[in-house]
Amino acid sequence: MGDILATEADLLGMIKEYLKFEDFEETVHSFDKECKKKGKLVSKPQGSTLRDSKTRVIQKDLLSSFDDGDHKVFFELWTDNIPSEVKDTDTEAQSLESYLHIHFTIFPLRRHPGRHDRAEFEERISHFKQYLETRGAALSQTTKFLPYYALPFVPNPTIHPSFKDLFQDSWIPQLREKLEQFLSVALKPSNTPRLLHLYVSFIETSNASPHKVEVIQQLQLQLVESDRRIASFVRKFSKMKADYQSLIGITAELVDSLEATVSGKMISPEYLQSVFVRLFSSQMRQSVVQSTDFTRPGTASSMLRASIAPQRPKDVPMLPSLDYEKLKKDLVEGPDRLRSLLLQALCWRLTRSLPGEQRDTVLQAYISNDLLERYSTKQKTVLHLIRSKNEIVRQYVARLINAFASLAEGRVYLSQIPILLKLLTEALRTEEKDSLARENVLVALQKLSLRRSQQTAMIADDLIGWLVDELQDSDCLSDCTLQYSAALFMNLCLRTKGKGMCAENAKHVLKVLTDLLGHENHEIRPYVNGALYSILCIPSVRQEAKEMSVEEILRCYSKEENPDLNRQFEFIIKLLNSDLDTEDLLQPQPRELSGESLLTTEYLGIMTNMAKAKRKSTPLTQPSADEPLQRPVTPSSNRHCESDRAVPFVQPQVYTALQLAQ
Repeated sequence: MGDILATEADLLGMIKEYLKFEDFEETVHSFDKECKKKGKLVSKPQGSTLRDSKTRVIQKDLLSSFDDGDHKVFFELWTDNIPSEVKDTDTEAQSLESYLHIHFTIFPLRRHPGRHDRAEFEERISHFKQYLETRGAALSQTTKFLPYYALPFVPNPTIHPSFKDLFQDSWIPQLREKLEQFLSVALKPSNTPRLLHLYVSFIETSNASPHKVEVIQQLQLQLVESDRRIASFVRKFSKMKADYQSLIGITAELVDSLEATVSGKMISPEYLQSVFVRLFSSQMRQSVVQSTDFTRPGTASSMLRASIAPQRPKDVPMLPSLDYEKLKKDLVEGPDRLRSLLLQALCWRLTRSLPGEQRDTVLQAYISNDLLERYSTKQKTVLHLIRSKNEIVRQYVARLINAFASLAEGRVYLSQIPILLKLLTEALRTEEKDSLARENVLVALQKLSLRRSQQTAMIADDLIGWLVDELQDSDCLSDCTLQYSAALFMNLCLRTKGKGMCAENAKHVLKVLTDLLGHENHEIRPYVNGALYSILCIPSVRQEAKEMSVEEILRCYSKEENPDLNRQFEFIIKLLNSDLDTEDLLQPQPRELSGESLLTTEYLGIMTNMAKAKRKSTPLTQPSADEPLQRPVTPSSNRHCESDRAVPFVQPQVYTALQLAQ
């Protein structure tokens, strides 16, 4: 309620500010009188005060960096805060900017005459040259500034007669005074009322031309493509670095071997075989490397030469471009038969394209032409076909969405469509259980759950409750539905809100999960274990699990001959029996040391410190493969979910926390 009153007072204050600006004196008087009569608060206009305060801070920072000779900070503030029309057209501003560049260039010479840092001065000279070649080029035609163009080429400007004025004691104070006068005018805030400013901003945003929107979209696509290429180059660089380090070690051994032969020592064939196996292991399959006889003369050298021989690039045919506007029109307005054929063809174009450049091009074409109409405000779009009365149309829309969700850039595109999740979860709840449309929707949602923003929306839509009810009747589900449902449930349980929703109905959730452990489809067990491990972090769920004898159930299943699964069960049982920090009655006082900070501040030992330093110097290790899954994943392709039932080119994906923030 307090926020609403504050907002109302602020709005009334803006109205009063605007009326005063337009000199509606009688209206202002009546406005004040009626507000007092109704008990309405009217805030004082703070816009100009805030702007004045911000202006003073900027001006102070500019003058401070001028005094300190910090050219980087100064020109960053100058660029961001001095209006372009002033910098680019006002001759006085251009003249002042030139003198400022001169000031920062010679600053080291003035600060430490005769013993300045030569490297720092050279760096500033380089910046000054860059300025002279760009923004300062126009001033080369003026007699006043022409001598300063020789500054970068004079060995010692302090003794050169052309620059003696620059080193007079009065030069800096005079320049600073000019700067202050300029800033007081250039940074003078506008007196435009906030209400008028908001209105103008809204109009400008509303009237953004389609061309501008298209340019923004293209820039977004270019950014995504650049990120993809950067990631690819990073992977290639990491592999090259690893190969280089391995090669250095092998080269050193071969040099040692050559030195040994010079001194008359023999090199055994077995030793050569082991060296060559290491040399080629990163380029060939292990089985091929192990079966190759490298001791036969010429074998290793021939393979080395072949490995660096240039390969003829394969020509990848590009698919012809399409008229996407006509496509979208026929998809929305055409008969169901044509819609189904078009959706099938679009899905095939993506799923049957060659991996790599061809598939990337197809996906980029779909996204750049906004095939699913993410920016559309129309009542009926391509995505709304998921509500079609025709089952075939609904099925192929779901397949197309699933195909998008199978690729990282496709998931980025889908996540930008506000209505998508609502349509998908609606279809999930209304389609028949054995429907192919429902299955593809479920698979698409599972892949979208790799993205954090989509997880949040799914949890808010109570998808966890739906999944628990779905998994309760696991014997009636297809293998594909069962596997993707379990994986989706685990991904959502990894979030704090997801765990909280499970805790609200802990007994039912634990019953469903423990029943799933006995299902004949063992491929779902990693997801079930991951979900159990996640929700058992909550004390109330652990308590419920103990009352249900979950530990005994896990030990019953751990008798099977599966050591990896048994170790996962042991991790879960260990968590189940933990009661860490559940009864911490002692609470630290404000500013009182406690816990690890108390130990490491007052009682840090030598060995502890050394271990800590050692850990910092080593890269972070990945969680053990024996532990239950603790990060969002998507199932790998299998025979039950292949072909058009689910996109065949989806590979197993495990995402780190950094990748999930994308």
